[in-house]
Amino acid sequence: MSNMILDERQRAMLAEMGVRVWMPEPDEAPAQGETPPLAATGSPVPARQGGPETAEPVARNAPSAVESMVNEAPPVAIRSSAPAQRPVPVPVVMPGPASEALAPRPDGVDTMDWPALRDAVAGCRACGLCQGRRNTVFGVGDVNADWMVIGEAPGEQEDLRGEPFVGPAGQLLDNMLKAIGLSRQAGAEAVADIPTQADGAPRASRGVYIANVLKCRPPGNRNPQPAEVAQCEPYLARQVALVRPRIILAMGRFAVQSLLQTTEPIGRLRGRVHRYQGVPVVVTYHPAYLLRNLPDKAKAWVDLCLAMDVMRQGA
Repeated sequence: MSNMILDERQRAMLAEMGVRVWMPEPDEAPAQGETPPLAATGSPVPARQGGPETAEPVARNAPSAVESMVNEAPPVAIRSSAPAQRPVPVPVVMPGPASEALAPRPDGVDTMDWPALRDAVAGCRACGLCQGRRNTVFGVGDVNADWMVIGEAPGEQEDLRGEPFVGPAGQLLDNMLKAIGLSRQAGAEAVADIPTQADGAPRASRGVYIANVLKCRPPGNRNPQPAEVAQCEPYLARQVALVRPRIILAMGRFAVQSLLQTTEPIGRLRGRVHRYQGVPVVVTYHPAYLLRNLPDKAKAWVDLCLAMDVMRQGA
């Protein structure tokens, strides 16, 4: 009877495979000696006759109807409760223009004249800053000026225009220079109200030359890196040699530290006269810093007064 009576598990398996199986109710079991109905395979299952000796070989050698159906049925897909793994998207890299290779700094910078020096800076590819710049920022002003202002590095507006100290910081610098009778434009006509001397005679406006330590903008206006400063330093040194200023106004931490080869903060360097290539150097804050720290404008005015005293004394 074990070959004909299917339990619940076996019925569920056959039902999942789409096989209809007749199952007798408990009160409909076939009487002894009757031929049972067709099983799932469609063949009559022999009735059990005799004792255990004749039934045991059948159970061992002949597969039951359930076993035959399971073995012959196609595999059933098993559903998993785990979420399906989604394919990892592969980033698509769009082709772009190949970056130009870096090249050594031109030789002979220390002997170049103004046109050659400007061309060398414009074509310089000695460090990675060249790959993100729009314009090099060479310098502006009177190339024969007594005063030279040296800043740190170009910002976004300087990179767009190719000129140092533009935007709000540049406007503040222009006002500071105007207060002591200077202008980034050479000639007296650049200043509307020319300061007068003590005897009332008009005093000619003096030009000033403005440059930066770096000639290219660092990405995101980050701080200059030592290797970048080292590549640009010969250009700045040649500018100082060509201008031959009587005094240098160093504005900002990186300009000060680059010129003076020191790591001391500006607060410890202010109030003293330093030297670069034999030229007196007065240290002060960068105009961009002063716009964020208005009380320190008074300290910057003290620094300008010190620079004027140095000029008057001819140090």
